[in-house]
This record gives sequence, structure tokens and C-alpha cells, in this order.
Amino acid sequence: MVSWKNFDKLDSYGKLQAVKKVNLQEAMAGESGAERVKKYAVPMAAGLTYNFAAKAVDDAILGTLAELAEEQQLSEKFEELYNGAVINTGEKRLVLHQLCRGQLGKDVIADGVNKREFYTGVQANIAEFAKKVHAGEITNEAGEKFTTAVQIGIGGSDLGPRALYIALENWAKATGNFKMEAKFISNVDPDDAAAVLKSIDVAHSIFILVSKSGTTLETLTNESFVKDALKKAGLDASKHMIAVTSETSPLAKSSDYLAAFFMDDYIGGRYSSSSAVGGAVLSLAFGPEIFARILNGAAEQDKTAAEKDIFKNSSLLDALIGVYERNFLGYPETAVLPYSQALARFPAHLQQLDMESNGKSVNRFGEPVSYATGPIIFGEPGTNGQHSFYQLLHQGTDIVPMQFIGFKKSQIGSDVVIQDSTSQQKLCANVAAQIMAFACGKKDDNLNKNFVGGRPSSIIIGDQLTPESLGALLAHFENKVMFQGFVWNVNSFDQEGVQLGKLLAKKVLAHDTDGALKVYSDLLDI
Repeated sequence: MVSWKNFDKLDSYGKLQAVKKVNLQEAMAGESGAERVKKYAVPMAAGLTYNFAAKAVDDAILGTLAELAEEQQLSEKFEELYNGAVINTGEKRLVLHQLCRGQLGKDVIADGVNKREFYTGVQANIAEFAKKVHAGEITNEAGEKFTTAVQIGIGGSDLGPRALYIALENWAKATGNFKMEAKFISNVDPDDAAAVLKSIDVAHSIFILVSKSGTTLETLTNESFVKDALKKAGLDASKHMIAVTSETSPLAKSSDYLAAFFMDDYIGGRYSSSSAVGGAVLSLAFGPEIFARILNGAAEQDKTAAEKDIFKNSSLLDALIGVYERNFLGYPETAVLPYSQALARFPAHLQQLDMESNGKSVNRFGEPVSYATGPIIFGEPGTNGQHSFYQLLHQGTDIVPMQFIGFKKSQIGSDVVIQDSTSQQKLCANVAAQIMAFACGKKDDNLNKNFVGGRPSSIIIGDQLTPESLGALLAHFENKVMFQGFVWNVNSFDQEGVQLGKLLAKKVLAHDTDGALKVYSDLLDI
């Protein structure tokens, strides 16, 4: 039987307050640093490795974090989640995104339905549809093949699928797995939809409307924008659109769509890339076999997240170290720094995943907490970030923990030797150098050139960014966020903070305003 306790009520909380801090500069210097790099590494799925040698932890701290994991019953709570407990207490819902990619525990029956069978059935329907589109069995009105898929959605219906598409676009082209170009419309700003529509041939485009409720204002507005463009082109919108929605939404059985693929309330938007939300666009873009490979990588990583030994569970260990940095070292931000241009939008996805999940100041029972919870997440790919915000990371007044991601090989394979090294070698050299520069710094009598060091980082290293390793990365961070929510005793699966602005926006559009809100509305000519 699990119990849900506030973090600061645990014995391990007091122990972590008292534990001796690590001098990272000393720990990472010389042979001791070399031994740490060899020792502090945990295997992940798909050939990835999580290396935390450059984090400010040692065996004593790690032992206490293991006590925290046991005392807060983190593994048991994960087991409750994947076996179908009502973990989302705010909305009284199950949390089943892992079930989209594999069965970790017993069958989950909800609303009289075997949910694993439901999700695999949806995947099979998407695969069949995508294959018919690729084969020219489903075409536009002129009997011509669709060449572009356009996803219309916002938040989790955009960020995750977009990040995954961008991550594999060049890989798919290089390996012969590229079927269709994908585009994304998310912002209610009309410039977003207009720019996408101008960049495509609408007559050969299939549009994927993604809205669980079928009532999302931004998404329905953009759908109307697209339908208007199709009408102006003399095209029947119902022959160009599919829906990803819930079975109970107004979109589910509408004749306005070629097909509808279903999701349910047990998968939150930011966790929905493994569901039909990611499945439809990625199966159309790369083929259902590639989407299945992404799911396989995620499923293998989920299995590691079920390990109770924190040294065999990268997601749990990453979560615990992050809690230590947030609550005992006082670091309020985390930078996600992928040294892979293909992961250019991955930090944006993780920003939503983490900050929408654990950006809470009350516990899962609605009671205020007296400790820090989710960190601020930001990031950009290396080496671009080095010429941007790394100045603050190296010499700013705040210490910002960093999460690097790096691969030994490029996705495409083509490269060039310049000054005795390839571009990929230069990329990898930069990430290795940055880890050590942040950790150890450099003394200089000129304080403007002095680097204090002691800036912690970890790195996830893989051979190459493939569908499997991408899926493993996705699951690693989803599970990290989940475990941290368990530690902090917050509900990581609702997002009430998103709602207030939406409600006020509706009042503005209905001209039901007064005070400062009315003045702002007038300033913007609403």
C-alpha cells in the first residue's frame, strides 16, 4: 500500500539537508575525474548511456537519494500508475501513456475496455490508413497522391510530434524512409497558418486536426483558416482532413473528415506523442514501421524505469539528482543542451513536459507545499548555444545544472575533414570540452577571464540518433518528470495553470471586461 507524503516530512529529507556537499572542481580533476566518468554511468535503452560524473554527487549522497526513493515509494508508485490506479487526482483519471508502447504490468481495464487493446487497435488503424495514403489508395479528389501532412494542434498536440518529426526528418531521407513532408500549424496567430499554407501545395496536402475535446479554441480557429484556404482553392475540405480526437468529441463521427483516430482522457497532451497524436503524423511522414520503432525504444526505456535499483534506472537516478540540485543546492533552472541539430525542438518539448507537469505549488491533495518544485527548463542545440547563453552558464551569478545529449555518429553520414578532423568530431569535442570547462573552470588573475567552475552537468550519450534512441530519450524524460512529481507529492498530470488565461480571453472576445483588462483590450483593438 503506497502512501503519499510531502517531501519535507520524510526522514531522508533531513539527511539530505545534512549531507556533506561535493566540491565538483576537485572531484572532476585529474585521475579522480577520470575514475568518476568510468564509474558514474548507467545503461539506458537503445544503446544510450546516462553519465552523471560531472554532477555534484558522491557515493554518500547517492546512498541517501536511494533511501529517498525507497522511503517515498517511487517504484511502487510507478507500479501503481502502470497498473491503472487513479494517479491524476486533480481530474480523477488514470495515467496510461506508457501503455501505448507496451504492457508493463497487468491488463488495465477502464470504462469496461481493455486499454492496451484499445491503443494497439488505434495504432493498427493508423498504420492501415497511412499505408493506403502511401500506396495511392487514398487520394485527393483528382485521384492524385498526397505529398504533405499538416498537423493542426497546440501544446502537446504540437510540440512533441513536431520535435520527433524534426529529429528524424533527415535520418529518414538518408535511409529511404521518408514518405511525406510534415508541417505544423499551432499558434492562433494567423501568420502561422498563412505561412504554412503558402509553403505547401494544398491540393496535395492532408490535414490532421488534433483536439481531444474537439473544442480547443486555437485549433478550431486554425481549422477554419485551413478550410477557408481549401474552399478558395476549389477543394472539398472533407476530402483533405482527418481528426485525432476522443470518441465522445463532436469530431469523432463527423462527415467533415476522411477518418478519425481516437485518444482518451487517460493520456495527457504533453505525454501524447506515443498515442495517435504522434502516431498519425509520424506514420504518414515516415511510415508506420518507423513509428513502431520509436515506440519500441520508448517501451525498452520504460522497462528500465521499473527497476528498483536506482543504479539500473537512469530515469529515476536523473530525477533524484535533479531533486537534490533543486531542493538542497538551490538551483532553480535546468538547461537541456542537445549536441544534435536534429533535436532542435526537443528542449521546447521538454520545457512543456516538465514545467506544465511539475510547475505546482500545492500537493496532490490541494495543500500548499513549503519546498521548491519543478525547475525552469530552457535550451538550444550545441554548438549554437555556446555562442548565445553559455556566457551566463559559465560566468553568471546563477549556477544552472545542464543536461547534455550527444551522439558519436551523425544521422546522415556525409561529413568533411577540415583541419585534421571531421565536423562530427568537432561537435563531440565541443561537448566534452564544455562538460569539463563547466565543472573545473580556469583560474585567471584577470577576473573577467576567470572561470569559477563547479557547474554541474550530465550527459546522455548514444551511437546515433535513430527511431529507437529517440523513443528512449522521450521515455527517459517523461519518466524523470513523473518520478520528480512523486518525490514532491504533486500531481504531474493536470494543468490548471493553463486555464485562467483561456477563460479571461473568452471574456475579452465577448467584450465582457472592465478595469485594466478592458484597457488592455482597447489598446489591442479587440
